[in-house]
Parts: sequence; C-alpha cells; structure tokens
Amino acid sequence: MSWGTELWDQFDNLEKHTQWGIDTLEKCIKFVKERTEIELSYAKQLRNLSKKYQPKKNSKEEEEYKYTSCKAFISTLNEMNDYAGQHEVISENMASQIIVDLARYVQELKQERKSNFHDGRKAQQHIETCWKQLESSKRRFERDCKEADRAQQYFEKMDADINVTKADVEKARQQAQIRHQMAEDSKADYSSILQKFNHEQHEYYHTHIPNIFQKIQEMEERRIVRIGESMKTYAEVDRQVIPIIGKCLDGIVKAAESIDQKNDSQLVIEAYKSGFEPPGDIEFEDYTQPMKRTVSDNSLSNSRGEGKPDLKFGGKSKGKLWPFIKKNKGATPEDFSNLPPEQRRKKLQQKVDELNKEIQKEMDQRDAITKMKDVYLKNPQMGDPASLDHKLAEVSQNIEKLRLETQKFEAWLAEVEGRLPARSEQARRQSGLYDSQNPPTVNNCAQDRESPDGSYTEEQSQESEVKVLATDFDDEFDDEEPLPAIGTCKALYTFEGQNEGTISVVEGETLYVIEEDKGDGWTRIRRNEDEEGYVPTSYVEVCLDKNAKDS
Repeated sequence: MSWGTELWDQFDNLEKHTQWGIDTLEKCIKFVKERTEIELSYAKQLRNLSKKYQPKKNSKEEEEYKYTSCKAFISTLNEMNDYAGQHEVISENMASQIIVDLARYVQELKQERKSNFHDGRKAQQHIETCWKQLESSKRRFERDCKEADRAQQYFEKMDADINVTKADVEKARQQAQIRHQMAEDSKADYSSILQKFNHEQHEYYHTHIPNIFQKIQEMEERRIVRIGESMKTYAEVDRQVIPIIGKCLDGIVKAAESIDQKNDSQLVIEAYKSGFEPPGDIEFEDYTQPMKRTVSDNSLSNSRGEGKPDLKFGGKSKGKLWPFIKKNKGATPEDFSNLPPEQRRKKLQQKVDELNKEIQKEMDQRDAITKMKDVYLKNPQMGDPASLDHKLAEVSQNIEKLRLETQKFEAWLAEVEGRLPARSEQARRQSGLYDSQNPPTVNNCAQDRESPDGSYTEEQSQESEVKVLATDFDDEFDDEEPLPAIGTCKALYTFEGQNEGTISVVEGETLYVIEEDKGDGWTRIRRNEDEEGYVPTSYVEVCLDKNAKDS
C-alpha cells in the first residue's frame, strides 16, 4: 500500500489532505491549551473558595474552630487547597509536555510538507516542459512532411508539362529533394524527442512521484502517530496526579472520621460553664394570715413589688431581661470578677499562662544578651560589653515586673479555685486547653437565680454576694411605669444590638435617653413606647435636659 502507486494522479487531493492534517494538529493544540486555562481557573477558584472560608485570625470565628467538627472542616479546606495545586500541576505538565512539543512539531511538519510538495511541483513542471517539446517537434515534423508532399507534387507537375523549360524542372526537383530532407530531419528529431519524453514520463510516474508521495505518506503517518502519543500524554498527565488527589480525599475522610461529638459536647461545657449551683427551693408564703403575711428574704419580689402586676420594661417581662443583666456592659475588671467562677478561673489561668510565656521570652532574651556580653568580653574588637548593660538591666526589670504580675494573678486564681468544687487534675488540664475561648461575660453569682419559667428565686443559704446582686436587680428594674426621658441622643455609629436588653441603632438616628451611663459604659435609650434598651455610651452623643442635669 503506497500513495506513490495508488494515488499517482492525486497530487492536488494529497496537498489538501496534508493541510487538513496540520489543521487537525493545531486544533488539538488549541484544545489542550484551553484545557490548561480551565485547570488554572478551576485551581484559582478552589484556592479562593478555601481562603474565603478559612477563619479570620484573632476573631471569634477562629475561637470556634477548637471543636473537632470545625477542625475537620479546616482540614477539608486545607486539603482542597492541595487539591487545587494538583490541577495547577496538570496545567503546567500539559503545557510543557504537549503544547510546547506539538507547536514545535507543527512548524517542522509545515516545513517538511512545503519541501515535498515543492519537489512534486518541480517534477510536474519538468514533465510538462518535455511534453511541450514533444508537441512542438511533432507539429514541425507534420508541417515538414506536408511541405515535402507539396514540393514532390509540384515537381511531378512541372516534369510532365512540355512547355516548362528544363531549368524550371530541375529547380522543382531540387526543391522537392530539399523538402524531403527537411521532413526526414524532422522525423528523426521527433523520434528522438519522443523517446526522451517516454523515458522522462516513465521516470516521473514510476520513480519521482512515487518517491515524493512516499515521503508525504511517511510524513502524514508520523503526524498521526504524534497525535496518538499526545493523547496518551494527555491521559498520563491526569493519571500522575490521581494518587496525590486520592491522598487529599483520604485526608478529608480522615478528618471527617476524627470528629468526636462527645468531645465537642465537653468543649461546650468548658466554654460556658459558670460554676454556680442550681437555685434551691422557694419557701412557702402563707397568705391565709394577712396580718402575719411574710415575704421570703430570698424572694426577688420585695416590698416595692407587693400587689403589683407583672412589671414591664419596654413591653418585655423581667424574665427576658435577666440574661442581659448578667452581661457585663462595662470595662472588664483586671481580676475578671465580673465573670462566673468557672469562667473567671479559666480567664485567670489563661492570663497566668500568657505571663509565664512572656517571662520565658524575656529570660531567653536575657540569656542571649548575657552570651553576647561574654563574647564581647573575650573579643573586645567585636563590641563594647558595657553597651549591653543597659539592655540587660531593662530585660531584668521587665522579668521582675512580669513575675509580680504573675503572682498577683496566681493569687486571684488560688482564691477562685478555693471556692470551686473539688476537681481532678485531669479536668483542670482539660479546661485549660481552651483558655482562648472568650465566652459571653456575665455578672458574678447571678445565673443561679433564674428559674425555667422566667421567675427569680434565691435560697437563704446562698452566698452573700448573690443577695447583694438581687437587691441591685430590684433597684434597677423594679419600675412599674416606663422611665421618663431625661434627654436625647444622636447615634454616632451603627450598633447591632444582638444581646437581650440591647437595642439596635443606625448612624445619625435620634433617640430619647431614659437613663445615664452609671459607669459601666452603657446608656439606656428609647425609640418608642415598645422599643428601649442599652447601647454603648461611646456610640452616641448624649444631650441631657437641663432639669435632668440639675437633679
């Protein structure tokens, strides 16, 4: 099977077919190029997606990722980042192993095709020239033969005419001989050219064209093989990253299997446990003896609340406001005394750990300066040892300050731990693992006085600070009628009131002030009869009425 023998007369069709082959190769290159662009775009989108859902540093969201389910999610994001990297590898390998290689091969193929078809056209031109020479020789031979016949006929006519002189007859005879000789010469020339053309034609169809077409066939077959090799490379590039992608997916599965719901539940306890004891029983109040009616000392319904209906606060019950009262709206005290015992202990432990780390850091710095000073003492040319004395003294002073600070917090920690129920050493360590948690702050000794139905009780046997807070609560919220406005305020910033008892405001909004900041950093305001609550004092510009200021 050879193009040279089977397709000897299909020069133009072979030229079109080989051009189509090159176009097909370029189409394959374009396809792979677009695939690499898709892979890069996909990898970029995966990386952006992974980055988008990564927890922000030093944010509450980052603190939430201590739970095993959240850690598994973070692991999944990291694995997806690696997964995206493999798609970048696919793009790079396809570009280097297929696109670059095929682009270079296409240029070589075009050059080889051009050379082969140039040789074919040259052979065609040569055979056409030989054919023209043959045709010219043939026409000349035909013309000379006709001229010789006419000259012979003219001689015979002149020889038969008795009126023609002998000289004219001899002239006609000589002319006929000349024409006859010319015809013989043309015949010999035509015969020679014909033999030469037949030889050239045989060479053209049996040697030149088969050789040229054979080269074109080999060129085309190499192109076909190259496409097949590129397809294999295309598949192999994908296959090479499958093990790594598999590891990424295995990592996601492993992360999912590491989720421990019991551990997460324990973390919730560690994060929000207050350390308070549940409220005790409410004493029976005997209303059958009106004259001897008694009010329990530990009831939140003091004498000011007797005989009154359920107290209102902006249309909300006291039970709904109690969680807000537990929130710490002012600046956090240094000893975290605003927190429940368990949360306070965790915060103090966290502070002690941080101070110990700072002390260790300063001690390492002191050791480094001491070593440098020893080097300067041994090699004065390297530096002046006295120049380090000031820095050394400063570091030592910092260490002493940090140690005093640590002792202060350790004393508070010992005080808190002395009040808490006995805990095992292991439980202490577990609770210390998550000291970075920053739970909603609450007022000390308040949580144990809320019953499920929203009422508030207090056992006589509870600690004195609970009683004090109960009195504060009554003083602050035992108003039957809404408080009158004592001024107005303008919101300097937008505030989203998400906690119970707070109120959302929009920048530029004007509202009524019904209670000044009492030193806790919060001001009580009202929008209308049904909407009132607290906002940070720094978020509003307060303008009190003159009468309110005087009072």
